[in-house]
Amino acid sequence: MLDSLVSGLLTGLTLIIAIGAQNAYVLRQGLLRAHVGPVVAVCAISDLVLIVAGVSGIGTIVEQAGWILDVVRWLGVAFLTWYGVSSLLRARRPQGLEAARAGAPSLRAAVTTAVALTWLNPHVYLDTVLLLGSIANAQGDGRWWFTVGACTASILWFTSLGYGARLAERALATPRAWRILDVLIGLTMLGIAVKLALG
Repeated sequence: MLDSLVSGLLTGLTLIIAIGAQNAYVLRQGLLRAHVGPVVAVCAISDLVLIVAGVSGIGTIVEQAGWILDVVRWLGVAFLTWYGVSSLLRARRPQGLEAARAGAPSLRAAVTTAVALTWLNPHVYLDTVLLLGSIANAQGDGRWWFTVGACTASILWFTSLGYGARLAERALATPRAWRILDVLIGLTMLGIAVKLALG
């Protein structure tokens, strides 16, 4: 039981910590202190749904319906391109942290963006549903303990990233720092969009 739980926790953290569109967005919202709770909740709950779906065998359906992943991929490419370009345009007129907070997105916009960055990324289905689902099911009777560990990893990561971002607040308080952050986020989003487009 404990071995499966720890294995799930470590595997979940390994897959989720990689720099990606979702993590960059949670970090930005955390720095802005804008709707952090709802954004973290959307990302964590989405992960929990996807992990449980994978362990329950939904991965087989995803594998068989490749056209669904193609649709999600091109929607993801379009959304990530829009978000990446928006970040680069923001970097042209950088603001300090307080000014950026004043221009933070509404709750609805923040949640909608978090949903799009999560569900329009085909890698989420491949990593979370197929890969984690397969690894969990290889645990035999311990697969649900593995699932609990992976779900715990997701909750810990998104909560730490969203609420821990404020620890970097002082370093990112200047307009120059926000310009660098927006450029990095923009390039990350565009890089992921290109990677998705190329298959």
